[in-house]
Amino acid sequence: MAWKISRCSLHIPAQSGSELPCFHSVWSDIGDEQSIEQSLSTFSGHITNIIRIIKKIDHRSLVIFDELGSGTDPQEGAAIARAILSHLLESGAMTLVATHYPELKTFAHGTDGVVNASLEFDIKTLRPTYKLTLGLPGRSNALLIAQKLGLPQSIIDSAKAEINPLDLRADKLLDDIRKERNRTSREREKLEKARDKLEAQTRELEKRLEKIEDERRDTLAKARAEGELEVAVMKRNIDSLKSQLKKASQPLQAIKAIEEKMDKMEEKVEEPIERKTSNVERQTLKTGVKLGERVTVSTLNAEGLVTALGESDAEVQIGTLRVRARLSDLIRKSGEPVVVEEKKKTMMRETVTVSSKSPGMEVDLRGLMADDALDKLERYLEQAFLSGLPFVRIIHGKGTGRLRQAVREALRGHEYVNTFEEGGDKEGGEGVTVAKMKGG
Repeated sequence: MAWKISRCSLHIPAQSGSELPCFHSVWSDIGDEQSIEQSLSTFSGHITNIIRIIKKIDHRSLVIFDELGSGTDPQEGAAIARAILSHLLESGAMTLVATHYPELKTFAHGTDGVVNASLEFDIKTLRPTYKLTLGLPGRSNALLIAQKLGLPQSIIDSAKAEINPLDLRADKLLDDIRKERNRTSREREKLEKARDKLEAQTRELEKRLEKIEDERRDTLAKARAEGELEVAVMKRNIDSLKSQLKKASQPLQAIKAIEEKMDKMEEKVEEPIERKTSNVERQTLKTGVKLGERVTVSTLNAEGLVTALGESDAEVQIGTLRVRARLSDLIRKSGEPVVVEEKKKTMMRETVTVSSKSPGMEVDLRGLMADDALDKLERYLEQAFLSGLPFVRIIHGKGTGRLRQAVREALRGHEYVNTFEEGGDKEGGEGVTVAKMKGG
């Protein structure tokens, strides 16, 4: 028994948190104690044992009775059994009683400290399943067992007619409750398996996210190391440049802006790499302009909606066309220009303002021969540069790719073009090249 196993300090087959008592004595009345020699009937034999047990037990005893009150008139036997159980309950002894009396089942249901329990029995195989169910009394199943064993049906029907209809209804309800309880138990097992699977998937996802975060930090650490090396090289170059300017008796004002920029780079490189624990919310830029705000592009004199923000430029949708413009070229709805906070440039540079009519934010070269297309592109780039456009869209189409290749070859190293890239999905993709103009 489990309580014996526990006293040997061995693990027991029970759920975590289970507790078992430690008994000082075990008493039982099991089997048939009738004796012809001692003139004892079955009932007398049981009662003799029970009297001896009652005199010996205390709150540290375990008492086991099989068919308590049997061997005599059922009504009187049930009454004696209830009285014995009440006495055992008052003594505090742990008691296990096997019975078929419905009166004892009712007693257990309505008495504190007493619990009904039953062992399942498979009617089809006429074998016990050894599954203990707490809280529900068992059915005797006498009629079903007799029917399975071959007792004539007429006798079975006569026996059913003798049983109180309320008792039959009670048995039927007990059977329905047991079936529903079994169904609920199966559903609970399915839910527990699903929960365990979900928890396993959650742990796996957390591991993957942790791995991604580690890779991100490793990448940033490598970039930081490269940045530190680049700053160190720039410092040496600036020191060398200072020496050359001093020797040539030239002012050092021209490299102050470079030093300021390098100091900012060094501060950024030295920023700690923090582990991300939540999604980073998009913040409004210091310019004050927000995503979704309506602004006017001064170079085009056209109103549009801000769809993307960068450090020094923005993407504005004007009708069906998306254009990129410098933040300084945007005018807010209130009439205020967008103020861009940026580093003050102290390097001496001559500023020339050229008034030129804007050629538009895009040029279409589709359908032209390569030479004609490049001539048109050259004229367009010159006008776009003079009018101060920050970005232009060059539409060359996809086709065989020859015109696209010729256009990008012409843009590479062009005097008016700083950089260029393939258009986005909403800009035309491979059929469009977006070029950033110098000075933009």
